[in-house]
Amino acid sequence: MNKNDLVSAVADSSGLSKSDAANAVEGVFDSIQKALSNGDEVRLVGFGTFSVAKRKASTGRNPRTGEPMTIKASNQPKFKAGKGLKDSVN
Repeated sequence: MNKNDLVSAVADSSGLSKSDAANAVEGVFDSIQKALSNGDEVRLVGFGTFSVAKRKASTGRNPRTGEPMTIKASNQPKFKAGKGLKDSVN
């Protein structure tokens, strides 16, 4: 399922027009993105939790030359599925 399929499914299940459903989906994505960029986590009970994981700086190797290089610290978005989502898949 891609984003357009998701918008269509939301429109069908909620009775909204496709443009209203697209605005709703975009609003949800934007809200999650803003919360994560502020360092907050988003908990959707029964679905899952979006959070930010901090990666430490590390040393790696350049695959072409084999030379050691430093990999800078970064923040990575993370999702942990909730019990309801896990149960619906199994």
